[in-house]
Amino acid sequence: MNKALRILTEGLSLEKLEENLFRGAVSDTIIKRVYGGKVLGESLTAAQLTVEDRPLHSAHAYFLREADSHSPVIYSVDRSRDGKSFSARRVTAIQHGQPIFTLKASFHKEECGAEYQGPMPEVPPPEAVAPVVWDWSKFDSLSPCYQRMMTITEPFEIRAIDGPNGTNDAQGKPLRRVWIRTTDRLSDSTALHRAILGYISDYGLIWTLLAHHGFLVTNDKVIVASLDHAMWFHRPFRVDEWLLYCCEGVSSYATRGLARGSFYTQAGELAVTVTQEGLMRAI
Repeated sequence: MNKALRILTEGLSLEKLEENLFRGAVSDTIIKRVYGGKVLGESLTAAQLTVEDRPLHSAHAYFLREADSHSPVIYSVDRSRDGKSFSARRVTAIQHGQPIFTLKASFHKEECGAEYQGPMPEVPPPEAVAPVVWDWSKFDSLSPCYQRMMTITEPFEIRAIDGPNGTNDAQGKPLRRVWIRTTDRLSDSTALHRAILGYISDYGLIWTLLAHHGFLVTNDKVIVASLDHAMWFHRPFRVDEWLLYCCEGVSSYATRGLARGSFYTQAGELAVTVTQEGLMRAI
């Protein structure tokens, strides 16, 4: 397995300290501020460790404080409810004695019901899109933020349909579409695939809006931070198989931006919907 992917999967395997209490690994991020997707992925793992036989179907999170990469994060899980069909959990991520992140998650036993989804966007297949290739020979000379961007995506193979800065749709709305999958095959654990998707879903979503306003991913004159994040898991998927991540800008105002993302399987099934509001402050 690719070393970066192994580090990611091992990092999402939390240490159980006590019933409903878990500890995450110290981050290997380049800068002190931890990538928000890591805390999100670990929180999803913590919640899933307390539920059996019911897959996660939705999660709603708030980023409260920056996570320190030099210290582990403690995850406290409240078993809010276990009903006949649904289970609810509340996760609080704690560091240095303060909550830095909260998540509410809901689980639903598998049932049959009515089905509908809108059509998948028409895009070229992943085989027809050039892969994103990083120049690792220049890694040491790059800014810490750019280095972190490279390390976040290292466990994945990414093929950017619209390039690194995205594009606009026919109505002029910000749009960014990429094919993505892990570099290697993973186990069949549904919980692992959901946690890894949570990890990568935080990457680049708000940048869909920033590019629309002329900011490039290499721009260090803007402060970007996730404020809240919501996910709905609709259908089965694997993150080690190609997924189309279609990101759309919804609104930007008062230094905040809202973006929506959809993950589709290569067969055209809508697997996951994501929304996120983020801080976009020029300095």
